Amino acid sequence: MAEALALLLLLAGVLLLHRHGNQDGAAPTARRPNFIIILADDIGWGDLGANNLGPSNLGPSNLGPNLGANNLGANNLGANLGPGESASNTPNLDLLALQGLRLTDFHSPASTCSPSRAAILTARYGARSGVTRNFAVRSLAGLPLSEVPLPRSLQESGYYTALIGKWHLGHCGPYAPTSRGFDSYLGIPYSNDMGCTDVPGYDLPASQPCPGPGSRAEHRPVGLPLLENSSIAAQPLDLWTLTRRYREAALKVIHGARQRGQPYLLYVATAHMHVPLAPPPVSPSANDSDGGRGVYAASLRELDDLVGALKRASDETDPENTLIWFTGDNGPWERKCQYAGTVGPFTGSWQTSRGGGSAKQTTWEGGHRVPTVAYWPGRIPANTTSHALLSGMDIFPTLLSLAGLKPPGDRRYDGIDATDLLLHGGHTGREFLFHPNSGAAGRFGDLQAARAGRHKAFYLTGAAEACGGGRGTQQLHDPPLIFDLDGDRAEATPLGVDTPEYQEVLEKVTRAREELLWDIATDQSVSVADYTTDQSAAPCCDPQRAACRCPAPH
Repeated sequence: MAEALALLLLLAGVLLLHRHGNQDGAAPTARRPNFIIILADDIGWGDLGANNLGPSNLGPSNLGPNLGANNLGANNLGANLGPGESASNTPNLDLLALQGLRLTDFHSPASTCSPSRAAILTARYGARSGVTRNFAVRSLAGLPLSEVPLPRSLQESGYYTALIGKWHLGHCGPYAPTSRGFDSYLGIPYSNDMGCTDVPGYDLPASQPCPGPGSRAEHRPVGLPLLENSSIAAQPLDLWTLTRRYREAALKVIHGARQRGQPYLLYVATAHMHVPLAPPPVSPSANDSDGGRGVYAASLRELDDLVGALKRASDETDPENTLIWFTGDNGPWERKCQYAGTVGPFTGSWQTSRGGGSAKQTTWEGGHRVPTVAYWPGRIPANTTSHALLSGMDIFPTLLSLAGLKPPGDRRYDGIDATDLLLHGGHTGREFLFHPNSGAAGRFGDLQAARAGRHKAFYLTGAAEACGGGRGTQQLHDPPLIFDLDGDRAEATPLGVDTPEYQEVLEKVTRAREELLWDIATDQSVSVADYTTDQSAAPCCDPQRAACRCPAPH
């Protein structure tokens, strides 16, 4: 009996040592990291305050008068503003960049909602996943069931997985978030302009309110629903309190997972900066004086406050074991004028000089180059900047690698593992990146533009609708237009086709494009998305009430 007791005590000591490390400084067994992915909607590269500072101006001395190592507070950012300068609308994101890694050449996988989100969650171009355009309110399907999204892989390995915000990859039955790997979901199943609300936000043209409770029951318009797991929590939802609900739900996930000791994936896909905007109260006089830009600025600050709340919660619970990755699904929606973001220097001047816009829906830089920051105290070096070429498709393989997992081996991927770049100061990103048509020209999903290092080639150009309604015409380029983005971030003047530089780039891009197209053509794991729609597929709380309005609670 004594020997058995001694053996049990010995085993208990070994287990305790294995879990907590020893008292002589040996490192504890690594725990699997937590992941917070924040995906902003329709955000511009120039919306991030840190992106508007030169490399030499991002240090603490430029972000406030008294910033020491222990005084990097968001309230100090922008404290040394000169005459005519305005404070950043993103102090929390700027702080995230100051204490983490800013990625300046990071791109959304597509230039519109569903294709970008599908590629982020599967690490596959739309030409493989089948998702090449947006799903609708009445879509019967969504991301093909043959695709294995990131949350599924993490969930199956013991992660708690939560989605808060926009899904836009199918909301019916097996296509809904809780059927695709998320343990919990709170959010809008698609974009926040795809349904009416009682008190509309700011949009151009102005949104109309839902029919009142006494109006004739009809399916159109459908009230904008707020889903909680598989149920409709509100319809129409209140846009003006949505951010508060998202914040409360996100903090509950963070604290709950910490209490359980369970690693988690928290995917927060915000309604910001997609119209209609519904920010905290904006001064009418200020709104009039700046042509409405104050509304966008207030919305951007609200998004930034949400990021700050998530960062503080992470810092208070498990900072050294939590990666926060902020990015965007595509660039700003130019046709929304004062309610759209800014692309910074990436203006697509070649296109805009010929008519139309060069941001969302296009393959110009403003359409897919998005503000991106990664933060992980003690793991990602602080106040660093990378100019390596990366894509949202790289999130999937990177997170699985950090979790000690491998992606399903029965398919081909287009993402790369960026762990070395994030954690070890690596400088190597992608050699090539291809940009699909997202509605500006040609067939949806066609890979019409290609990056190769600092160069970018266009085989087909086209424009989205610009502010004011102008739209250019699509144009085929054979040979392709090629720009040197190092010296021409505005994409204004293509290289001369007879120059040695052009010929060298053309050879590389042509070979890489042909190899990718052949790889996709021979890929047995290619999926086909079903874009069939039906009236019955629209989320509807009560079909007998106008706008599917939920009965008032008693």
